[in-house]
Amino acid sequence: MSDRTGLFAGDDPFDIAKRWLSEAEDAEINDPNAIALSTVDESGMPNARMVLLKEIEDGAFVFYTNYESAKAHEIESTGKAAFVMHWKSLRRQIRVRGHVSREEGPKADAYYASRSLKSRLGAWASQQSRPLDSRASLMAKVARVTAQKGTNPDRPSFWGGYRITPIEIEFWADGAFRLHDRFVWRRSGVDSSWEVTRLNP
Repeated sequence: MSDRTGLFAGDDPFDIAKRWLSEAEDAEINDPNAIALSTVDESGMPNARMVLLKEIEDGAFVFYTNYESAKAHEIESTGKAAFVMHWKSLRRQIRVRGHVSREEGPKADAYYASRSLKSRLGAWASQQSRPLDSRASLMAKVARVTAQKGTNPDRPSFWGGYRITPIEIEFWADGAFRLHDRFVWRRSGVDSSWEVTRLNP
């Protein structure tokens, strides 16, 4: 599209997303990789929460979580998810919708090993999204896990990554008089070609 220049220039949406995230890392004070992840439960009720995006691959977006969490159950039941990544300081956002698969191989092991020891032990201790008697009981469990697992715990089988392979990516930038710039990349399937359309603000 002829007027897709400047911020929106490029032939690969993942390259554009990487560039925007890199620029946000210099501008945002906290968590430039935070995304608002949306899923639906078995009844179709929507749900949303903030998670940290850990990688933009050449064809997908990857984050990590507990496979027994509410978000994971909802992802597993539908195989789909959406997210928005918003940078207030840059006045930009990226919206993504797509299909989800697990990342539970060497990449997940490597990312888990790169986390702080306390975060690794916390992953073992927390029964994410399930009822908790008290913070004291959680800390007691962390202490027990620390004694059991030591200083180099393996990645739990119930903890790993999810890869969102999009069929839609929208890039949005603030414009004067609320006349924002929006370009959406769409494809019919994950192996199909992208079509790019400018949207009304």
